[in-house]
Amino acid sequence: MSDLPRQIAAQLEQYRLLPEDRRLVVAVSGGLDSVVLLHVLARIRSPRLDLVVAHANHGLRGAESDADAAFVETTCQNLGIRCRVGTLRVREALERSKESLEMVARRLRHRFLASTAAKEGVGTVATAHHADDQAELLLLRLLRGAGSEGLAGMTWRSPAPFQIPKARELTLIRPLLRCHRKELLRFATSEGIAFREDSSNADRTLLRNRVRHELLPLLEQEFNPGIRGVLCRTAELLGDEAEHLADEANTWRGNPDRPPFASLSPALQRWVLRQELWELGHDVGFDQLERLRRRQGVTLAPGIDLEWNSGGGFIRRESPGRFSSQRVETTLESSGTQVLGDRSVEWRLKPTRRPDPLPVGIPGWECLDAQAVGPSVFFRHWRPGDRFQMLGRKRLSKLQDLFVNRKIPAAVRRRLAIGETTAGQIFWVESLPPGELFKVTPESRRLLLIRGHDRPG
Repeated sequence: MSDLPRQIAAQLEQYRLLPEDRRLVVAVSGGLDSVVLLHVLARIRSPRLDLVVAHANHGLRGAESDADAAFVETTCQNLGIRCRVGTLRVREALERSKESLEMVARRLRHRFLASTAAKEGVGTVATAHHADDQAELLLLRLLRGAGSEGLAGMTWRSPAPFQIPKARELTLIRPLLRCHRKELLRFATSEGIAFREDSSNADRTLLRNRVRHELLPLLEQEFNPGIRGVLCRTAELLGDEAEHLADEANTWRGNPDRPPFASLSPALQRWVLRQELWELGHDVGFDQLERLRRRQGVTLAPGIDLEWNSGGGFIRRESPGRFSSQRVETTLESSGTQVLGDRSVEWRLKPTRRPDPLPVGIPGWECLDAQAVGPSVFFRHWRPGDRFQMLGRKRLSKLQDLFVNRKIPAAVRRRLAIGETTAGQIFWVESLPPGELFKVTPESRRLLLIRGHDRPG
């Protein structure tokens, strides 16, 4: 066994990446990174690993995309490995979404990987993210102003961002996280391994490509030839420190005999505040966090003021604002309309169509899992502090931030209709993608089609 397979085999064991059943779905695009990962795992698999390949054909590059899929299928045949190819309807999904092309493609790709793993009864997906990807990610997040948690980057193992209901909990592993691309290229060249080049990787309009082809080479040439390794070590250190601080903050918050908040280090104070805010459904920027840490009040949204007291708790003050208090309970029949201010909410219920378990839907309507939403809902307008887990997101986000990111004018935001379950979860916001927890899956048996529009007359 050559050095690279031996190195990867050792890291699989060292970081306990392999599941007990030693079964993996391997995400393979056809590019250098994923093809090398596949060849390495194929060499060390028997009798320990059972592999199945998942290739997502995004269909964005026409014949080139189809050629990638054919190449992956041929590679798998030569290696004696089963292969599942999924054709993703990225263009169609983009027309119904306000997300970027990159985000839509990523969401559909993760859904395909999760669906493939569920069909195979596998709980672990291996991806080919490597050290250079880690370095690029840290720079991207640094440019966008992330904190220590964001700068920690990728880990050897993490929960998959897309889970299939009633299927095994899905985990992503990254066996190449310590390997640089030049090592992968050297291995492919020495072993005569063919791979495909994705032409979109040269598109300099994408920030990640500019970081890869311009910023990183500049840093290597002008500042530090070993900058990639430095960035990867920094991400690992920040990840370990962030995990430690999160544990310490949890311990302090759960300790009835805890020391005074003022005696904690500034870093630990920030983590305590951040965790308290998350539980209240808020996420704030650095400046607001510092004001709270210094016991100065902040305005989280119009009508909501928050202040941290010396005893270690928030004082919340709400003042009357311009937010509508209208909230209407509605039973979802087969179809119907609900008036909400100057808006109308229209919905239809229908069974899923077979054999397509994930319908495209109807233009202008959002499609959700009716069973997850429930038979009775509330329709209302935006309220201060509302948080929403939008499709493709890992966690709740402030609705105000989502509106700002989508460039929805302030005057429009307060008119838009919002759907809320009887448990208080927002499942739909007019003009935004549907809720992640209420998305349509292969297990969905009944669909809720919903839209909002101006009230006639």
